[in-house]
Amino acid sequence: MRKNFAMKKLYYSISEVSKITELEQYVLRYWETEFENLKPAKNLAGNRIYTNKDIKLILFIKKLLRDEKYTIEGAKKIIKNIYSKDEKRIENPKMEKYEKENEDTRHLNSELSLFQNNTNTNLPKKNIKLKRDLKELRNFLNNLLDEI
Repeated sequence: MRKNFAMKKLYYSISEVSKITELEQYVLRYWETEFENLKPAKNLAGNRIYTNKDIKLILFIKKLLRDEKYTIEGAKKIIKNIYSKDEKRIENPKMEKYEKENEDTRHLNSELSLFQNNTNTNLPKKNIKLKRDLKELRNFLNNLLDEI
């Protein structure tokens, strides 16, 4: 079943993520303890707030565990190979295949010039997170324009 990952909101509650991913809330909480890359932020009330990136990771973990029959330890190794300690992405055929299946999440409106990628891509490592955040913001704005 294909899901629409178009970013409608910046953050999702655990109940919304549970519905989107078709996983029980206790499973999401357990996976947070097992997978170091799955660490949703918390709001001032202490409730988990998930981003679109978190939801993609959850669905990737679900695919590894349920569809491809990996153990939790096996899935951890795959995810560890995808992300290095400084969260810089390492190319991985399994993740590329997964992202191609969900290419609609990365669709960009070419008319929108705000935050275009015409800047120098050889940024220092400390700017990688900023660049990723700007891309996420650009995706959000594009989706917002599509709704207007």
